[in-house]
Amino acid sequence: MNTVRLMMGGALIASTLLVSCKQTRGLQQAATGTYPVAAVGRQDVTLESVYPVTIKGKMDIEIRPRIDGFIDAIYVDEGSVVKAGQTLFKINSPATVQALTTAQAAVVAADAQLATAQLNVARFRPLAEKGIVSQVQLQTYENALASAKAAKEQAQAQLKNAKAQLSWTDVSSPVDGVVGTIPYRKGSLVNNSYVLTTVADINNVFGYFSMNEKDLSKFLETLEGTTQAEKIKNAPPITLTLADGTVYPEKGKLETIAGVLDQSTGSANFRVEFPNPQGQLRSGTSGVIDIPRHLSQVLLIPQQATFAQQDKVNVYKLQGDSVVRKTIDVIPTPDSKSFVVTGGLNQGDKIVTDGLATLSEGMKIKVKQ
Repeated sequence: MNTVRLMMGGALIASTLLVSCKQTRGLQQAATGTYPVAAVGRQDVTLESVYPVTIKGKMDIEIRPRIDGFIDAIYVDEGSVVKAGQTLFKINSPATVQALTTAQAAVVAADAQLATAQLNVARFRPLAEKGIVSQVQLQTYENALASAKAAKEQAQAQLKNAKAQLSWTDVSSPVDGVVGTIPYRKGSLVNNSYVLTTVADINNVFGYFSMNEKDLSKFLETLEGTTQAEKIKNAPPITLTLADGTVYPEKGKLETIAGVLDQSTGSANFRVEFPNPQGQLRSGTSGVIDIPRHLSQVLLIPQQATFAQQDKVNVYKLQGDSVVRKTIDVIPTPDSKSFVVTGGLNQGDKIVTDGLATLSEGMKIKVKQ
C-alpha cells in the first residue's frame, strides 16, 4: 500500500513540474516583444554648471563721520547716484568750531610773542656789538626769538588741523556709486564708529559664489593651462540669471579662486566680474550663474533610455537576445534630454531606448529594425 502511494505522489509531482515549466515558457514567449535598440556612441557636448551667486559692488565703501556731532543735514536719498567728492551729510560739531576758534587765538598770541622777540633782538644786537651789553644777554633774546618762531609754527599747524577738522563736517563720497541704506536721520548724534550709509561702485560688479572640492577639481580639469592663474585666464564667459529669471545681457569673467577651502563647508570661493554700464545690477542682488563646460568625445545617451530605481539611474543593456539591467553614472545635459555617461557603459554597448516600463531583468526581446 505504501509503495503505491509513493508512486502516485511521484507521478503527481512530475505532472506539476511539467505544467509549471510549460507555463514559464509560455510567459517568456508572451513577454518577448520588439524594442528599439541603439549603440552607445561618443560626441562633443557642452554642459552647464549652475551655482547661486551674490552680487556686490566693486567697492562697497562705508561712509563714517570723522568727527563727533549731530547730523545737521542729509543731502541724498537711498538709491541716489552720486559722484566722487559729492557732499552726502552735514555734521554739526560744536567742539570742532571751538577748536578752530582756539587755534586762531593761539596764532594771534604767537604772532605777538614773535613780534616782541624780534624787537628785543633788534634792540640789543647793536648794543652787544658796541660792548654795552654782553653777548650772553643778546644770545638769550635770540633764543627767545627762535622759540617764538617755533611757537608760531606750532600754532599755525594747530590752526591748519582745526580747519581740516571743520571741513570734516561735510561728509562726502570718496567714489562714484549708488547710496545704500541711511539708518540715521537729522538730529542723530554720531561719531566715527557709526556707519552713516554705504556707497557702492557699480560700474563693474563682483559676483561671489562657491564650489565644492569635487566640482572644483572637475572644473579645473576642463580648463587649459598648467597653473591656476592660467586656467582662470582661460575660463569661459559666465552667464548670470537674475532672481526673476531674466538673463543678464553682459557676460562675466572669472577673476579669482580662493587658494584655501572653507573648513566649515569644504568649498572654494570664486569671484567673477560683470560689466554694469546701465547700472542694472545693484549691490546685494542675487541670482544664479551658468558656467559652460566643454567635453570632447563623451558617451551620450537619451534620457528616455534610462529609468530610476532606488535613486540610481539604470538602463537595459542588450546581451545576446536578452536584456540586463545596468546601473550607470550620468551628468544631465542643459536641455534635459540627454545624459553624459561617466560610468557603467562602454562605447558600442547596445541599450533599449524606448518601452522600458514593459521590460524586466533577463527578458528576451527582438530588436526593432
